[in-house]
Amino acid sequence: MITVTEATATAGALQRLADQGVSVWLDDLSRRRIESGNLAELIRTKNVVGVTTNPSIFQAAIGSGEGYEEQLADLATRGVTVDEAVRMMTTADVRSAADVLRGVYDATGGRDGRVSIEVDPRLAHDTRATVAEARQLAWLVDRPNVMIKIPATKAGLPAITEVIGAGISVNVTLIFSLERYREVMDAYLAGLEKAQAAGIDLAGIHSVASFFVSRVDSEIDKRLSLLGTDEALGLRGRAALANTRLAYEAYENVFAGDRFTALAGARANPQRPLWASTGVKDPAFRDTLYVEELVAPGTVNTMPEATLDAAADHGDVRGDTVTGGYAQARADLAAVERLGVSYDEVVEQLEHEGVAKFEAAWQDLLAAVTKSLDSKGVDGE
Repeated sequence: MITVTEATATAGALQRLADQGVSVWLDDLSRRRIESGNLAELIRTKNVVGVTTNPSIFQAAIGSGEGYEEQLADLATRGVTVDEAVRMMTTADVRSAADVLRGVYDATGGRDGRVSIEVDPRLAHDTRATVAEARQLAWLVDRPNVMIKIPATKAGLPAITEVIGAGISVNVTLIFSLERYREVMDAYLAGLEKAQAAGIDLAGIHSVASFFVSRVDSEIDKRLSLLGTDEALGLRGRAALANTRLAYEAYENVFAGDRFTALAGARANPQRPLWASTGVKDPAFRDTLYVEELVAPGTVNTMPEATLDAAADHGDVRGDTVTGGYAQARADLAAVERLGVSYDEVVEQLEHEGVAKFEAAWQDLLAAVTKSLDSKGVDGE
């Protein structure tokens, strides 16, 4: 178990992020990372204070088979279904990672030290099944510092309210649009009100809202490049930052409002914005772009390890780069819209693609585990 006070070896950009009120979470997990001590090392040396997972991450980790052989053999001997096998392996990893981060959780009063695990992506459009899955995951992991990830689909919104209302901490994922983000914050507040009515201590409920960054640039920049004009090309790399900065403005407005103020009096925590998909996909951009340009107090930046290493090596953290940029952000999105690139069309497409990608990764994971179970003489179905 690592305490937050032990994370003193970090210097430079990652420490400056912490000083600015940004929590650095690692967007990756595997059994090898846990058992080798690498996760503990990242906590000690690179200011990592949380971990996020998703179906793609588990597909890469478990699909490799490394570190999972003994558990797979036990599961095969028991004759479990492939779905049960996957859940046993993923929740075991999240439980172990939560134990590694428990010291951070205790030292920060539950704010950090969190490990997220996602509901089955095949349930993204089923509210009741999502709620049931979230409860089951919280029970299976059985650690106070777990966060259950629920996608911000239309069906996911009432699920968020129900799960928060049951006192379970939630990481809302796959948020691309400002409108949907406002709906997510509303669902969170409704959940807090439901929990309060049930007599649950609001101080123990935490949430983050995962607002996706680089995928917005990837799609909008592709469309701008097809236009090919100087104006269009000059707007590349600006839409995602603009979108994210306006999300932070919305966060400031909602959590300074009367509705949350009343809940804060009952010890409620604000739902922090989490910047997700922060790995830069266009080699023309600085690889730390979505770290340096999205610094704001009370936020989380979850980074793949390559981005974490880049930020530690040559990140240029120069203070808050969000709150002064709202007017320019609105102007940038308006300029993109004037060129015929529809914001609403892009964010709707990205949500559909995001759910589909996670479902495909989950299916690949199920297929890999089925093959492993079959090789040990068990059907897996």
